Amino acid sequence: MARAALRIDAVLVQAVIAGALSFAHLHDLAAAAGQTGWKAWAYPVSVDLLLVAAWRRLRADGPSRLAWCWFLIALVASLGANVATAGLLDLNDIPAWLRILVAAWPALAFMGGTLLAHSPADPSPAPPAPSAPAPGPVPETDHDAVAAESSRVPEPVAAPDPEEAPALPTAMPVPAALVAHARKVADDHQARTGARIDTDTFRARLGVPPHLADAIAAQLT
Repeated sequence: MARAALRIDAVLVQAVIAGALSFAHLHDLAAAAGQTGWKAWAYPVSVDLLLVAAWRRLRADGPSRLAWCWFLIALVASLGANVATAGLLDLNDIPAWLRILVAAWPALAFMGGTLLAHSPADPSPAPPAPSAPAPGPVPETDHDAVAAESSRVPEPVAAPDPEEAPALPTAMPVPAALVAHARKVADDHQARTGARIDTDTFRARLGVPPHLADAIAAQLT
């Protein structure tokens, strides 16, 4: 238990040291960029608060583009101040573009904090549609009715009366000239092939529909 407590205390001490150093670097950079007095102390508070707000949004609502975007912006601002004050930048001669970024940070941080605080979380997935209710148990009285219905012998279906059968359609009238022409075609086919002409060849030679060819063939028999 003592070892666990010592580990927790070491982590807290490390976090306090890192936060204090980052806080001091941000203050020094803001002061060098012309933000003197209390304004220089407000810059590190603004950066750290935006970083914490974005991280809490990620922990509470899960990964989202909005939270990741502002978390990375605050992280770059903090790391940039640490690198800039490490001797790579002359704090007595801050370039104009860095002064512009430092001066624009309050508006940027205000917009980020407002969006993180008031933007709704991603919509939760719609609940699944309710399934159809299972059929209830069949009452006992229905079991008897179902058993009686299943045991009933089906009545035979009466055969249709032959006398009531529909009459076949009458033969189609065919002009005598067409019949005479068809007879010549049939005789010619039989003379050339020695076999009687079939219906398909007959229809193809005359160029008539199938039903008309059948009617002509029936008159030639």
